[in-house]
Amino acid sequence: MTAVTDHQEHEQGPTDEPPEEDAREHGLPGDDENANSDHAQNAQSETRAKSVTENAEDIASDDAADPDPTPWGDGLIARRVTAPGTETPAPEPSSPHAPLAYDGPLRSRLDALRELVGLSRTRLDNRTLAEAGRVLDEAAARRRLSGRHTVVAIAGATGSGKSQLFNALAGVTISETGVRRPTTAAPIACSWSDGAAGLIDRLGIPGRLRRRPVQSPEAEAQLRGLVLVDLPDHDSAALPHREHVDRVLALVDAVIWVVDPEKYADAVIHERYLRPMAGHAEVMFVVLNQTDRLPGEAAELVLDDLRRLLDEDGIALGEYGEPGATVLGLSALTGDGVPELRELLGQFVAERQAPARRVAADVDAAAARLRSVYAPARRSGLTEEARDEFAARLADAVGAVAAGDAAERAWLRNANRACGTPWLRLWRWYQDRRDPPTGRLPVRAQMDEEATARQRVEQAVRTVADRASSGLPAPWALAVREAAVRGAQGLPEALDDLAARAGLPPGRPPRPGWWPVAVFAQASMTVLQIVGGLWLVAQIAGVMAPNLGVPVLLMVVGIVGGPLVEWSCRMAARGPARRYGQDAERRLREAAAGCGRARVLDPVAAELLRYREVREQYGRVVGVGGR
Repeated sequence: MTAVTDHQEHEQGPTDEPPEEDAREHGLPGDDENANSDHAQNAQSETRAKSVTENAEDIASDDAADPDPTPWGDGLIARRVTAPGTETPAPEPSSPHAPLAYDGPLRSRLDALRELVGLSRTRLDNRTLAEAGRVLDEAAARRRLSGRHTVVAIAGATGSGKSQLFNALAGVTISETGVRRPTTAAPIACSWSDGAAGLIDRLGIPGRLRRRPVQSPEAEAQLRGLVLVDLPDHDSAALPHREHVDRVLALVDAVIWVVDPEKYADAVIHERYLRPMAGHAEVMFVVLNQTDRLPGEAAELVLDDLRRLLDEDGIALGEYGEPGATVLGLSALTGDGVPELRELLGQFVAERQAPARRVAADVDAAAARLRSVYAPARRSGLTEEARDEFAARLADAVGAVAAGDAAERAWLRNANRACGTPWLRLWRWYQDRRDPPTGRLPVRAQMDEEATARQRVEQAVRTVADRASSGLPAPWALAVREAAVRGAQGLPEALDDLAARAGLPPGRPPRPGWWPVAVFAQASMTVLQIVGGLWLVAQIAGVMAPNLGVPVLLMVVGIVGGPLVEWSCRMAARGPARRYGQDAERRLREAAAGCGRARVLDPVAAELLRYREVREQYGRVVGVGGR
């Protein structure tokens, strides 16, 4: 195995190293303690360089003699080391690589998620939408970077041998291994091709922790485009180490989980990482390391048990051509199984599908978290039955039926006045003058009726809000109820005003065409009574000759005919009076329904429409369309 020369060169891209370290790299004065550490590292590098073959020493001396070495434009400051017997390939051009391109379905899902978040900001809190916003931001950031590279992280528990596997894949000792725990304190990146500086910058890995693998034409062709990241232990006792792991795992395109025979069933990795990331199975490798420690067929038994645990975690296994996680056993120490993993990684990177699959899996995870606030428990909405019931309750509260009855009585009363006998009309006029009306209801009764009407309006609003929000997710149900409550403010007063304006029209009710005939007949009966009476008086006074038959007959016809005409008019007036009352009731019902619709139903329907829009967008996010 060939060592790497830790030759530090100036980077072209931005790094997060402090100015003191930059000064030390250029030979300027700096902190004494850090300078001593740098001297110690240089001494170790020189010691490792002495163990390199003679060919590697010649190449290193040629590099040292070169007064203007070619800088590494991708931020990878460790130089390549050519294995013996190989030729140094020409460096790749430093032109920027093509950015990542998502396919049509994934772009549509991302657009739908962005629209979903925008429509929901006024209804959901920022904490609920935080994960979806993060997925959108990371998807946009990844899309701007290289689409020819695949970033793969190696993660595992303490002592699982992930750093050893990292070195085995790189073909050179890059990540420090040892019995001291934890050994890896910060992520280390290794890239097999140029153009990955932006991706590594996104991970927050400084230039001093970026490396190159051993230079071999076979390895270069097989893993071209791979960016491998060695992570600290996910179960490290140091909190910063675990924070590094969580941060980088959210940004990489794929992950290799390294487990060992002792801790492959540890609850920490299954409950904290594997189970929550079950939807990312297509960008996941699960490697059982240290199989050299297992005798006989024990390795296969452990692998089978590991597959069982992964299946219980909900992770699909990529077996028999099905998409899913790749599970295999190897020994990074002896190299057994490492070529197979390298071949699988080469195929995985060559497909260039991992970034899009990772983003799609992140969208799936975000949609699953949002399901409770978008997916209804059952069919919901404002049905026609609920609308009709609300209108009926408002009509009852405003007294539409009573107003119709009052209108019918008013029509009949007007008919009686117009078609009744003069003597009865005179008596009624006298009664009205003697006992003037003080109001339909006492003041106390009127106050009680108004309070009852207000309660009916409030009950109608609560009922329609509950029926409209039934089955909706909690945030949207609350929004519907709040819209109904806002609309109910001032609704009783508005209904009272409508009742005053839309109840009885001003003036007298309209008269049908037969009224003049009835009035003429009633007047004729009155004239007959008067003529007959005067005729009898004249006979009694001796002015006219005695003849009782004719005047008595005239008076009898007038006295009997007057009430008969009045009764006939009353019978004929029932139909028009009823229709007049029904029209008054209908107008009041329509006015009350219109007021309730404008103040309550329309705002509620607007909230339901907004929910329907976000539900359709959510259906596009999960990939099933509107439901």
